[in-house]
Amino acid sequence: MSPRRTWLFGGALTALVVVALVAYLLARSGPYVASPSTGSVPEPDPVGAAHALQQLEDAVTTRDGHAAAGLAPGDDPRAVDLLSAVVANADALHVGQFTARYVDDVSAVDAARRWQAAVDLTWRFDGFDRDPVHEEVLVGFEESGSRVGITSFGGGDRRSPLWLSGPVEVRRSQQTLVLASTPADADLVAARADAAVPVVSDVLRQWRGRLVVEVPASEADLDATLAADPGTYANIAAVTASVDGTLTPSSQVHIFVNPEVYDDLEPVGGQVVMSHEAVHLATGAPLTSGVPLWLLEGFADYVALHEVDLPITTTASQIIQQVKRGGVPEHLPGQAEFDENATHLGAAYESAWVACQLLAHAGGQDALVRLYQQVSGGQDLDRQLRRSFGLTETGLTARWRQRLQVLAARSSDGT
Repeated sequence: MSPRRTWLFGGALTALVVVALVAYLLARSGPYVASPSTGSVPEPDPVGAAHALQQLEDAVTTRDGHAAAGLAPGDDPRAVDLLSAVVANADALHVGQFTARYVDDVSAVDAARRWQAAVDLTWRFDGFDRDPVHEEVLVGFEESGSRVGITSFGGGDRRSPLWLSGPVEVRRSQQTLVLASTPADADLVAARADAAVPVVSDVLRQWRGRLVVEVPASEADLDATLAADPGTYANIAAVTASVDGTLTPSSQVHIFVNPEVYDDLEPVGGQVVMSHEAVHLATGAPLTSGVPLWLLEGFADYVALHEVDLPITTTASQIIQQVKRGGVPEHLPGQAEFDENATHLGAAYESAWVACQLLAHAGGQDALVRLYQQVSGGQDLDRQLRRSFGLTETGLTARWRQRLQVLAARSSDGT
């Protein structure tokens, strides 16, 4: 054996071993992939965020605006203004039982070291809310040096509480609390909320509740406040709803105003709308189920209009015109007629009011109130109609259709 032959053989063997090893690795592990970079990726800091939320709790509870402003990142004057406003709002609204608990991050940390997290907030407006509101709100955080700052409240697919969105104007009386984005809206709505209280208590004599009315700056802000799809309240002047979206006996109910519609109403119309929504709040309408919409909305209009001195050709003008153009409806208004996008939404409300007015004339106002209370409490509608008015829903519908026909005929005659 010569050294030359040994060298040639050894090189060939080495090559064969390498080829075999590569083939084995490919068969075992698939295509080769380069290892990712081991550079660090910023992650949310829930411990730091929870510490900031605890400091926010303390600042709101002690009404320390300076301490709240200090929770903003140092380079974010908007966050400083927002956090200062939150404490000022809490003071004006008498916010109590405020807590803030970090739940989970909902976004990655961006290049500015910011992220959002779901935070479970509780609060109540002392003197008006019976129980605390429980709301999961998106809160913005930013890692700033060795600490975590708070940058924002609300947004995303969750509700954005008005009092946490920036400075609000507050108007308070013994029975009403109004928070609005502008002084003009606060003054207007406060006056009408105060006027609505005796209108409602004159019919619902046992009601001793209080009204909270919230007026965001725009329709889009109303959608954000209630976590509604854009345009949901495009044709709605106001809505009465659970503050946190829950529908339990302890849920807090407020009136929410769409300023882009409400501000354009005539004074009488604006007052009727406010009184109508106050009826819903007084009766807990958003928290009840099983009440036919014609009774739910018609009763609220009956109460709101019972002291309004206007001819029926005005208060029922839209349904009268609808009957004149297309004939008398076949049935009392229901879900389709009260849809927010319905073409004749105003006529639906008026026709429901006509039905309740018929019942009040037939059996008296107290009988109508009892009917509403019994049905909203789970009693059968037909049974209560027979007991109090000697009618079934079918019989009521027939009388209601006849009444609409008479109103349309009289309007055509000018009588």
